[in-house]
Amino acid sequence: MLTPPRELKKAISGGAYDAALTALYPGSDLPGRRERCLRVIDGFAETFGERPLALISAPGRTEVGGNHTDHQRGMVLAAAVNLDILCAAAPSEGGGLRARVLSEGYPMDDVDLGDMAPRESERETSAAMIRGVAAWLGERGKAFGGFDAYTASDVLGGSGLSSSAAFEVAMGCIFRALYANGATPVEIAIAGQSAETRYFGKPSGLMDQTASSVGGFTWIDFADPSAPKIEKIDADLASRGLRLCIVDTKGSHANLTAEYAAIPREMGMVARALGKEHLREVPEAEFYASVAELREKAGDRAVLRAAHFFFDNALAREEALALRENRVQDFLGMVVSSGQSSFAYLQNVFSPASPQSQSVSVALALSDAILRGRGGAWRVHGGGFAGTVQAFVPDGLLDEYRSRMEAVFGQGACHVLTIRPFGGVELTPGLRLPGGGEDGGESEKSGCGEGKSGGGCGESEDIGGSGRERESGCGEDGGDAGRSGGSGGKDCGEGARG
Repeated sequence: MLTPPRELKKAISGGAYDAALTALYPGSDLPGRRERCLRVIDGFAETFGERPLALISAPGRTEVGGNHTDHQRGMVLAAAVNLDILCAAAPSEGGGLRARVLSEGYPMDDVDLGDMAPRESERETSAAMIRGVAAWLGERGKAFGGFDAYTASDVLGGSGLSSSAAFEVAMGCIFRALYANGATPVEIAIAGQSAETRYFGKPSGLMDQTASSVGGFTWIDFADPSAPKIEKIDADLASRGLRLCIVDTKGSHANLTAEYAAIPREMGMVARALGKEHLREVPEAEFYASVAELREKAGDRAVLRAAHFFFDNALAREEALALRENRVQDFLGMVVSSGQSSFAYLQNVFSPASPQSQSVSVALALSDAILRGRGGAWRVHGGGFAGTVQAFVPDGLLDEYRSRMEAVFGQGACHVLTIRPFGGVELTPGLRLPGGGEDGGESEKSGCGEGKSGGGCGESEDIGGSGRERESGCGEDGGDAGRSGGSGGKDCGEGARG
């Protein structure tokens, strides 16, 4: 919906967008969100001139379960959060194929969309993401064209919230809004993954982009990555007295690309030793029966990482089922058990090349000391090896948790977030929470309805109706750890757009 800037600013200032902003940013400062919209509109007008534009929002995401499982075609549980990339965008004047994107704090990207070939000079830049998303859409007959955009992001760079995936989803949503190409949330996610892998030059699974594009708590099965099975989970942990905290331990992601990339490589070595391309294709019983042989062919660390896949892949389904059935304490126990597997078997909490630098391990030990036996859960967050910790903290412990973590990692290190029910959307006055009345058509675009595949999400599967039964470690205390990034090296891309 293209609207003249002055008219759009008047509507936002007058409260016409308040319901939409409340739906997109639960728990956030409404006047501050209005002001941010006005700033982005002004930024567009000052940069590109006053002409009708659309507002686009794409959220960051947090991985909740399924740590490094997606690149092996496994299952994950993820959620969109109330931090996003907000864009003001309009078609290029004159109808050309030039994309110009100015993001706050970064130089202008100026991309010729008439040339879809990957460029070596653009690797690890946001220009590569823009070109790559357009190329994937164009290759599949989805309309696209030139545009101008001004963007502002509050997705924390390097936090494991995947600012890179949010940027890719935002670009896909811009093409959808401006050129009415009918791209579904999953198609936009796949376009983003293709851009990151083929154009940006970093290995990427599909979890990050899917979680950002679909929104809410989302269980995803990547057995067929071209048509992942998706189910949105109607869960409100805030109403159960739990807060989502992301703690920035200030660890550096520098020189960790090889560590990230080793995880899918080593898991793949195990799969190929058993005659398959991905671990999802390998029966678990066959894996365990072959451990002696696999130790010789792939090495012990690869075997342990494969063992983590089998455990955490099954656990991701069980976590989703626990949320759907409102078994919150079971869910929290599973989060801790998943973290234990990540620390012991996946081994992505610190780099073995720098054993004296273990900021994430320290944060996990502190979280354990504060939350153990008191109704919380904790794990590593982000690509692993450095960066952030995820914790679910009871309301009554929030002040203690935040103050004790910030005493070690610095003021402002503990970020308290909420789960956002929408994925990538065009911001319109009619945007509403699911079931909240008129939604301006965006609810279908923004994700999949619970228990169905709406919006092109791939066929849904009953998460409670398949797979083996196993001990999930519910109610166990201790441990830590997990990864949040769609693949080894995913969050390396976050430097392109903070």
